[in-house]
Formats: sequence, structure tokens, C-alpha cells
Amino acid sequence: MEQPISVTRSNFNDWMVPVFAPANFIPVRGEGSRIWDQENKEYIDFAGGIAVNALGHAHPVAVNALTEQAKKLWHVGNGYTNEPVLRLAKQLTENTFADKVFFCNSGAEANEAALKLARKVGLDSGVAGKSGIVAFKNAFHGRTLFTVSAGGQPKYSQDFAPLPNGINHVAFNDLDAAKAVINEQTCAVIVEPIQGEGGVIPADIEFLKGLRALCDEFGALLIFDEVQTGVGRTGSLYAYMNTGVIPDVLTTAKALGGGFPVGAMLTTDKYAPHFSVGTHGTTYGGNPLASAVAGAVFEFINTPEVLEGVKHRHQYFLDALNTLNAEYQIFEEIRGQGLLIGCVLKAEYAGKAKDITTWAGEEGLLALIAGPDVVRFTPSLIIPEQDIDEGIARLKRALAKLAK
Repeated sequence: MEQPISVTRSNFNDWMVPVFAPANFIPVRGEGSRIWDQENKEYIDFAGGIAVNALGHAHPVAVNALTEQAKKLWHVGNGYTNEPVLRLAKQLTENTFADKVFFCNSGAEANEAALKLARKVGLDSGVAGKSGIVAFKNAFHGRTLFTVSAGGQPKYSQDFAPLPNGINHVAFNDLDAAKAVINEQTCAVIVEPIQGEGGVIPADIEFLKGLRALCDEFGALLIFDEVQTGVGRTGSLYAYMNTGVIPDVLTTAKALGGGFPVGAMLTTDKYAPHFSVGTHGTTYGGNPLASAVAGAVFEFINTPEVLEGVKHRHQYFLDALNTLNAEYQIFEEIRGQGLLIGCVLKAEYAGKAKDITTWAGEEGLLALIAGPDVVRFTPSLIIPEQDIDEGIARLKRALAKLAK
């Protein structure tokens, strides 16, 4: 057998389209909440693949589901259904508000499906021009042309104009601003219960309740983008369950597959029939491999032990971060829910979030940013306390560099 091609970090610059600027080391192996690079240096993982690796790395539940299914059936195409996808659909509909599921491969595709469904429902309503979409500033919904247009961050969309039109962006958590633009021509309002990429900013409950009332009044679909908040991330199965607000459509991805690419759009019997045969589709969506892994991961997470454990770890993280901050006085605010945590830098450290994560990497800690001023943590939902302690110790050394 031939030896695999030898590769280094510099090869990224040689061979890859430069849309990313990855760290200077290459992770090669993971176990639980620790990973090792090519030099066998160990890191604590507070990034979790951006809220994806819900059970950490190489968890037996996911590994076994993948290997068992890999021996049976990988792909059949959408001319046929398969057993794992039907079981996963049952799990999702039994445990949420939804009656029907559309499976795809990513959060962007799930949001694309949700927005297309809303436009179709608007068209079928018979109300002339019912195609308007209301979204929020600093939102993030994906990178397809439609979803990046719905996202409220012009830096991601402005280079690709002309953009799909009929999308109105207003301030997040400002119900009056939403009221001013939602009307009979609105087919959907899309909102994150917690803005993830936008800075880990939770939506006010009254804001979400107000959006629900406005959507009911004007016959618009309320879409919750739970790509980042879903599947246990906040300590509930889905974040809408913390709000008392039930959306018409929910999108989920990231943690759903525990690292295997899978996404889903959930909706009700009222709206699902508007997507009739041939109106939308996907080649890989709902394939047996992804569905088998997602089913196993979902079943493992959807237990009182794991979900309560997320809430416990939230407090554990908060206490540790507050102790750290008492010493270094770097964070203005620590916010978020469950294991979606954002540490907002004080004004004098504005723009330094990336520096902190770079220094953290040098100290053996993987961490994220959510904009230039927020350090973000989205670790495994079952990260052991000793790994939290060790990760915080490494973060402390990184913060010491910033303080200097």
C-alpha cells in the first residue's frame, strides 16, 4: 500500500481557494474534548467545530452508528426512501412542534429550504406580492446567495450583488422596528433565538412573542434558525422551548450529526404540502449514513441527563470565567445559554478577540470568535469538568499575554 501524501499547513496556501485562514497547526486526531496535531501537541477543544461536535470527538455512539450503517447502505438517491431517515424523522417530529421534516446537508441548505417554502406559501396564498422577508441586522443564516442575503451582515453579501430582493433588515430585539415593516406582503420572518455569529446575543422573550403575534396577524411564517442553538446547545432540546414561542418552521444542523454533515427543516402539516413533488430537492439530503449518525446522536442528547448536564456546565463555565475576569478585567459581559457562551471584550480591548483565540491556540486551547469583540465557546455538550478546568487554565495564560 502506498504511503499517504505528506502534507503541511503551507500546502493549504498552495492548493486551497483562500476563503479561510486556518490556524498554523493541523489537527489529526481527537478523543472526547481533546485533540492532537501533527506534532502530537494536545489541545482542549472549546470550539467544538463551531457548535457541531456535540459529543466531542470519536464518541462511540456516533462511531458505532456510522460504521454499522457504512456496512449496509450509503446512498440511494431521492427516488427511494430509507430506514434511518424515517426513524430520524420520527424522532424529530415526536420531540418538537413539527409534523414533517425535509433533510439536507447543512444549515445554509435548511435555511434555503425554509425561505423557499415561505415564498411558495406566499405565492399560494393568492395575496398579490406576498413575498417579503423580514430578517435582522447582524444575523447569520448561511452562505448561499439567498441565505447570505437574509443574513444581516453586508460584509458577507455585498460583493455578490445583485442580491435576491424583497428582504428587509431591522434591528434585532427591536419590536417596534419589526412592526414598522411586517405587513400583508410579508411571507416570512426569520430569526435566531440567540444570534450566534452576530455576537452570542439572546433574543428577548417579549420580542419573540411579538414577532409570533405579528406573523399570526399578517399570515407570515415565523422561521426560527436553530442551526447553532439546536440539539441541546442551550440546555433544552431546541431553544424555542425556552421561550414559550412556537415557530412555523425550524431549521437545524450543526450538532444534529455530531460532526457528520446533516441539516433539516422542520414544519407543520399546515405548510408542508406547499412543497409538493418536484418543488424542491437535494441529492444527498437524508442519506442513510447521515441519518443513522444523526439518529444516534439525537437519541443520546435528548435525555434529561445530558440536557441537565449542559445547564450544569453552563454555570461551571460562568463561575470559572467570572473568577478569571475578576483577575484580568478583560470582559465587559459574559452572555449566552447552555454551552453557547460569548465573552464580550471591554472597550479598551476592542477588536482583540482574534488575538485571544490565536494566543489560546499557542497555549493548547481551541476557541472561537463571534465578531471582532466577542470570544465564543461552543464545546462538547458532555465536556468533562477537568477539561473545562484545564481549558480555563490555558485561557488564563492567553489572557495574561493580552493584559501585557
